[in-house]
Amino acid sequence: MKLILLSTPDFFVEEDTILNALFEEGLDMLHLRKPGAEPIYSERLLTLLPEQWHSRIVVHEHFYLKEEFGLRGIHLNAAAPTPPANYSGQVSRSCHNLEELRNNRAGMDYVFLSPVFDSISKPERKAAYTPQQLHDATRAGIIDKKVMAAGGISSETLPLLADYGFGGAVVLGDLWHRFNIHSGLDYKEVIAHFRKLRKAAR
Repeated sequence: MKLILLSTPDFFVEEDTILNALFEEGLDMLHLRKPGAEPIYSERLLTLLPEQWHSRIVVHEHFYLKEEFGLRGIHLNAAAPTPPANYSGQVSRSCHNLEELRNNRAGMDYVFLSPVFDSISKPERKAAYTPQQLHDATRAGIIDKKVMAAGGISSETLPLLADYGFGGAVVLGDLWHRFNIHSGLDYKEVIAHFRKLRKAAR
């Protein structure tokens, strides 16, 4: 099962060091999502990451970065719902209910569906689907290997996803809450937990 990491919304000092270490540990893909941030800060972060990882990075909103840094693709969401004119390359999209998924999956390389479980980074966001609804969506062909589960993904919930038919998972809170981006220096717990997530995703 594919494991995708969503970046923290905020930039922080150790970010490039931690991301580089995670790529070295086998991170499949990073989605660079920094809502509301000036693109120059994303440029700086990408400059600090070795070029060998650029083909594993997907960018949200600041789509010109895809070509400028040779990134893997772009991701569409409510803030940036359409690709640039004449764009060619990998495209993914966020969906927040099964109807939206059904209507927007065509032409996408893959899509995110959230929240599958209770959110870790936003506790007020509860799972939007029952196990029965997820199984029914799989039987109907709405959920398949092109659909990545997001929301509440952890080492405990990851093993459930294959049974629902998902092709992968998007991790955010379960990994990043193990590091204080404002004062942390030691990121050993992040790496150790990522290894646990990788194992759970197999």
